[in-house]
Amino acid sequence: MTKIKICGIRRPCDIEYLNELLPEYAGFVFAKSKRQVDMEHAYKLIKNLNEGIQKVGVFVDQDPFVVLKIAKKLQLKVLQFHGHETQEYINKFRDYEIWKALKINNIKSISEISHYKCAKFLLDNSISGSGESFNWNLAYKKVDGNTIMLAGGLTSENVVHGITTLNPYGVDVSSGVETDGFKDYTKIKEFIKKVRNL
Repeated sequence: MTKIKICGIRRPCDIEYLNELLPEYAGFVFAKSKRQVDMEHAYKLIKNLNEGIQKVGVFVDQDPFVVLKIAKKLQLKVLQFHGHETQEYINKFRDYEIWKALKINNIKSISEISHYKCAKFLLDNSISGSGESFNWNLAYKKVDGNTIMLAGGLTSENVVHGITTLNPYGVDVSSGVETDGFKDYTKIKEFIKKVRNL
């Protein structure tokens, strides 16, 4: 079964939505973004999150000490890195599951996977947060689906096509389940329903 991550959680009502709809992962963004949360705010949110939903921290080229402080305080399961982090940097987080985000815009960018050793690769559009998907055919038969979190421009309308094309371990959605920049219960429910019904 394809796993689901709802990213960019920042309001108490977002937590309520997830507790009812039960995706496998909830993402909290600690990098500069309109969805950014600080450690204390995330802590208050996570206190009310269903324990069966795994917590993912999203970071971009941040000081390892800061990342570890947040990860320990919030008892994060997964650390997701979206910047220019090297394997040397990633090796500092051996106690955590690591997802490395790669911006896909051509065949060469797919080969970046060979430069890292980590649990999962999050394949995203070359312009993060654009709400647009990358050309999935670039990755077709070139990646091991079990290592892939498919992201970038996913919605309830296209997620089934993305899954049938790449057979990823999971899918990661943020703006695709929002209305006016905020999480929308109905859109999250529909997205999860589409994935679960496959």
